[in-house]
Amino acid sequence: MAVKKINHVAIAVKDIESSLDFWENKLGLKLDYIEEVPSEASRVAFIPIGDSLIELVQPTRDDTGMAAFLEKRGEGIHHICVEVDDIDETFNMLKEKGVRLINAEPQVLPGRKMAFIHPKAAGGVLVELYEITDQE
Repeated sequence: MAVKKINHVAIAVKDIESSLDFWENKLGLKLDYIEEVPSEASRVAFIPIGDSLIELVQPTRDDTGMAAFLEKRGEGIHHICVEVDDIDETFNMLKEKGVRLINAEPQVLPGRKMAFIHPKAAGGVLVELYEITDQE
């Protein structure tokens, strides 16, 4: 298993446009793009910072995990995402070691595969595993 880098830090927000005021106008970073993610019922803004990203995540429905997170904890860091060389190998190795995972298998999305490690396995931190793929 090879962890390559921090791919992104995801921040739960109620409103992307309001949140961008800080990241762009105060901190001086530049928005790359905003993407609708219907499978996660969210809108996501991507802000490059070095080789990593800040990911602002806004739920688009009130019945999602992200909406529940915002209701319970308010805006703030939701998860950290580490990019790996081979998510299937990493996922299977973690299962063999008894690490509590959220997903039964990695999810395949256009250009990436992803899976989550349960916060109880990682000292209270929700960790996303991420592999960049050639699949569209």
